[in-house]
Amino acid sequence: MKKLYFAAALLTIVFFLTVVNLEVRGKNEDISQKNEVYREISGVVKRGETFFDIFKNYQLDISELFELREATADIHRLRDLRPGQPYKIFLDERDRINELTYLIDDENVLTITRTGSGFSAEKAAIEYEKRLIHLSGTINDNLISSVGEGKENLMLALTVSDIFGWDIDFTTDLRKGDTFKVIVEGLHLDGQFKKYGEVVCAGFVNNGQDYNAYRFEHDGITGYYDDDGGSLRRSFLKSPLSFRRISSSFSRNRFHPVLKTYRPHHGVDYAAPAGTPVLATGDGVVRFAGYKGQYGKLVIVRHPNGYKTYYGHLSGISSGITTGKKVKQGDIIGKVGATGVATGPHLHYEMHIGNRPVNPLTVRLPKGKAIPEKQQAEFNRMKEGMQMRLAAISRN
Repeated sequence: MKKLYFAAALLTIVFFLTVVNLEVRGKNEDISQKNEVYREISGVVKRGETFFDIFKNYQLDISELFELREATADIHRLRDLRPGQPYKIFLDERDRINELTYLIDDENVLTITRTGSGFSAEKAAIEYEKRLIHLSGTINDNLISSVGEGKENLMLALTVSDIFGWDIDFTTDLRKGDTFKVIVEGLHLDGQFKKYGEVVCAGFVNNGQDYNAYRFEHDGITGYYDDDGGSLRRSFLKSPLSFRRISSSFSRNRFHPVLKTYRPHHGVDYAAPAGTPVLATGDGVVRFAGYKGQYGKLVIVRHPNGYKTYYGHLSGISSGITTGKKVKQGDIIGKVGATGVATGPHLHYEMHIGNRPVNPLTVRLPKGKAIPEKQQAEFNRMKEGMQMRLAAISRN
């Protein structure tokens, strides 16, 4: 009996040691797999270069390239490469593709990974690290040159002009010595700045008047609001053109340069190159689109609350802009021209309330919806924090 007990005990010990050994081996294998080193190839796509060229250059297996193409066919075609975009290829100890990543654009990355049955592809949004960047400047000529050179600074300047565009006309209203401060998300990848994200808040002093904008989200709506929580968005854009100068203002008795007589000028003339896109200044419905006497090619848009806008002397009317067509603020409805009675390329822009013409440069335009009262306290807390940050920015 004692021998039987001894044998059983010995078997138990052997079994225990075997299990422990298997667990240790398993853990060591996991660690070995995690610590396996892959050879990395990285670079940026050259003009005219394809992945076939890249595979030949690094003497990679072309047959694997065909497998990669099949895996990505429904996600992103590997032949669609853009010069300057980075890629990385990870190879195992036998120089087989383990993973390939390609930055499609500033927003998306393509990742192809080896699996047990071939390759699996995924297109995913790039996860940027966000850091708040503080900027400031003084206007000497225009906003774009004052913000700085480069594509990202250009885009930031356009964003700022869009935010304040309902209050400030950045072509005609700017004054030398105007100042601005901006707090904007800086999007970083691998510790390096890549581009600007959302403008969190901004301050602008135009001709001695302060304008502030705070980005705030409520009830699924994101917008920019002033110090009181009022929307900066208006029912109408400040101007129907981005690049222009005022060549003739609203007047009750203007000398007409072609007809050589004094008569009312119930609009604003914007001199601009022929072909410059003309934007609908507000949401509405096209009431007229065609040729009309001295206006030449004309589009009339009817807006809520009795507003109408006129866009005259167009060289052409956009396709689809016909009577009854709904348009949104910012839609391109035509191009600058000199049709009708005109001395040169320009846009004649009118605004009517009811049947009464008003000066679009001075009329008080209706605002968008303010922040609801139930979110006002939250907005105020955010605003106070941003005001402290803006105050701490030194002007350049």
